[in-house]
Amino acid sequence: MSKQPMRQTGLIHLYYGEGKGKTTASIGLIARAAGYGRRVLLVQFLKDGRSGELLSLRSLPTVRILAGQVTGKFSIAMNDAEKEATYLLHLDFFHQAVRLAGDGALDLLVLDEVLGAIETGLLPEEEVLAFLQEKPPALEVVLTGRHPTQALLALADYISEIRCVKHPYERGILAREGIEY
Repeated sequence: MSKQPMRQTGLIHLYYGEGKGKTTASIGLIARAAGYGRRVLLVQFLKDGRSGELLSLRSLPTVRILAGQVTGKFSIAMNDAEKEATYLLHLDFFHQAVRLAGDGALDLLVLDEVLGAIETGLLPEEEVLAFLQEKPPALEVVLTGRHPTQALLALADYISEIRCVKHPYERGILAREGIEY
């Protein structure tokens, strides 16, 4: 079997687990792709869109970002109205991504924390699965989060499990600007 150039074979990456580094790994791939002039969309679910890496990425001409929250609350603390508004926001972000991918406007699509959005019922898994099964052949897609479903695991070409062995939070050290966000 002969090798195919990257632009002809888009694969699905899955970075998951309880450890720190899933978003960081996807940001590294974005930086690599952007360095080669690839057109990238980063969609962040369940995040406010104000982390340090986004400040850097926004300066790259071939990178677009969809991120933001209805409320600063974790999903378990949201009331029904906040959950509904978050669901609609996530659906809008996802539909924008699908549209751009279908238009051939993307080489790399990163769906950051999509697993959490699916797990909490704030994005329908059926739509994500349908998109992945019918995505443009050259599109590279990255999914991140903690707990993938068996259906998502089955579709992934790359699977990287990020495991937490030790974390400063266990000693009471909170998230630090420029390191964890």
